Formats: sequence, structure tokens, C-alpha cells
Amino acid sequence: MEDQVSAPEQAEAPACYRHPKKETYVRCTRCDRRICPDCMRDAAVGFQCVECVREGNKSVRQARTVFGGKVSAVPAVTYALITVNVLAYLAELAFPWIVGRLDNLGVGLLGPDGRYYLYEQEFVRLHGNGSGLQPVGIAFGEWYRLLTSAFLHLPPTQGTFAILHVVFNMYWLWTLGRVVEEVLGRLRFIALYLVSGLGGSALAYLISPDQAALGASGAVFGLAVAYFVFSRRLNHDPAGATRLIVTFLIWMVLSAGISSWEGHLGGLLAGGAVALCLAHLPRNRHLVGVGAVPALLAVLVVLKTSQLTGVV
Repeated sequence: MEDQVSAPEQAEAPACYRHPKKETYVRCTRCDRRICPDCMRDAAVGFQCVECVREGNKSVRQARTVFGGKVSAVPAVTYALITVNVLAYLAELAFPWIVGRLDNLGVGLLGPDGRYYLYEQEFVRLHGNGSGLQPVGIAFGEWYRLLTSAFLHLPPTQGTFAILHVVFNMYWLWTLGRVVEEVLGRLRFIALYLVSGLGGSALAYLISPDQAALGASGAVFGLAVAYFVFSRRLNHDPAGATRLIVTFLIWMVLSAGISSWEGHLGGLLAGGAVALCLAHLPRNRHLVGVGAVPALLAVLVVLKTSQLTGVV
């Protein structure tokens, strides 16, 4: 009886290096490993595996805006700022006491009844806290008011203008914020907005410390002057940018009797300084230039506080 000759074993089918149970005959054009349809990524020629695509992305230089920020298709910071302002206004409606605790009051007195009174230094010196009145405000350590006041707006009890106050500010934040964020990138844009808001609060504190100011107007004025600076720098509709800034200057004068012109002017000056730094300084100097503005504001606030409290 003749011995049976066994058929040669069939060669094992090639499989994906990430999914050994999936048969494939396609190789990655970069590392030459076999890849299944789930691991294929389109390349200029053929396909690449997931790991090679990931490594390639690390070496690709991310696109930058003309002023050095990372390019972003969605103005997420503008949307977030509008959301925070609206939520803060809703919180005011639910808890009216928030306004007195977080506005830009420089010096004031808090009574045992929870009401705020004008600050009288001589009265406090003579009577101390025996009267139940406690000194409050930025001059007495509540520095957070310089920032929190920039996210509050006039409550509805202040009349029709109270509603228009938040509506107009959010409209201009929506209109200007998307454009400025696009040319700056997210980090530079948020720095511009916050420093502008601080500038408005700081100037209001320096000039009228006994007046409780609030609103995003200072930050919005900073965005307006930044739009003007960037448009002139890039030669993008300079005439339209000039009309816009003139409109804001006229509004600052007309609104002097119903809102804080000091906050408007402070935001315009601080925002203008930051915009000039971002538009004309080398990218590696942006942090120093922008950081110098809040540093100067802090010095001015400290000097004003020393004057108000008698601390040398």
C-alpha cells in the first residue's frame, strides 16, 4: 500500500497588526505594516495606519493667526463670555444681593440691615464698628470686585435702561468678539477682554471710588478700540473701523449721565494698550507687553488704596 502524500500546509493569511483576526493585504505606506479597513487613513499616496498619522500630526506646525494665536474656526471664548454674562444677570434676578457684594464699590459702609451706605472715614474713625457699620469695598481688601463687576449689569429695578444695558453689551460682544477672536486666537483674546474689563474698573475706582459701577462696557470698549487698531494694522476696512470707534466715543460722552464714563474710558485705554502691544510687538514679546498693562493698573490701585485708607 502506497503511503499517502499530505498536501502542503496552506500559508497563513496576512492579518492587520492591530487586529490579528482581520485578514488584509494592504500595507501602510509609511511603516509598511499591514492594516485593515478600520485602521486605514487616507494619505497623499495610498493609506497610512493610525499610529503613523498620529506621529505625522505631531510634526505638522499648527496654523497661526496673523498676530500669533492658534487658528480656531469657532469663537468659543466669545460664546463662553456671553454665557457667563447672561448667567450672572439671571443670578442677579434670583439673588438681588449679589449686585452689592460684587459691584465695583471702592469705599462704602455695610450696615447691620445688609444695606450699603456712603463711606465716611471720619465717622468710622470716631465710632469704629460700634454703630454696626463696617467698611467694605476695594480699598478694604475686596479686590475681586475689580473683575466681578465686569460681568454684572444694572438690575431691572433701575428702569428701562437696565435691560438695554445688558442687551447692548451682549450685542457688541457678539459683533466684535467673533471678529477680534478670529484674528487674535483664544488666549490673546481672553487676555484682551479681561484686561480691558480691569482697566474700566480700575479707572472708575481711581476717579469715583464711592460710586458702585458695574457692567461689561469697559471690556466692550476695549474690543472696539482693538478692532480699530487691528483693522488699521491689516488695512481691513480702515474707514469702517474709524466710524466704529467714533460711534463708541460719542456714546461714551452721551452716556456720561446714565452710566460710568470712567469705566468706558478705562476699558478703551487698557484695551488700546493691549491691542497696540499685540499688533506691533514681536510675538515673543506679547506676554511682556500685555502683562505690563495689568501690572500698571495694580500699582495705581495700590496707590489709590493707600490714599483712601491712610496707609503709607
